[in-house]
Amino acid sequence: MTARLDPYAASPALMKQWMGLSMAVNASLEPSLVELVKIRASQINQCANCINMHTADAREQGESEQRIHLLAAWREAPCYTDRERAALAWTEALTRLSHGHAELDAAHEALDAQFTPEEQANLTLLVNVINGWNRIAVGFGLWLETPATRKRAAA
Repeated sequence: MTARLDPYAASPALMKQWMGLSMAVNASLEPSLVELVKIRASQINQCANCINMHTADAREQGESEQRIHLLAAWREAPCYTDRERAALAWTEALTRLSHGHAELDAAHEALDAQFTPEEQANLTLLVNVINGWNRIAVGFGLWLETPATRKRAAA
């Protein structure tokens, strides 16, 4: 992958605000759920940078290899909670809006059963933020190493 542009150098003030929003949204839900959502959206968007980063972060937080590897087939895997399933269905429905809106009603029904209105808003913001990061990383050809990815690469 060849980097096309460094958005942090090109627009430092807005990227700082974007990072601040990202951190605030990340802190609004349980860390394990946040990482599952980020990984799943990044898989759909084929963002290698974000898949690499968030699988490493999930491992650092104690997520199992099984749950990380099964995430692409979460509907068939018995290792996810109802809350996680609702979040993943919502993530997929919002990330794939261009494919139509057929999934939204069922996804929202499951979401409504597992999340408070505030959590629904926070989860929706999380999905929007990771989709935004995917577009920044893929669009500009970014590959960023973090302490978690460096540790994983050294192992």
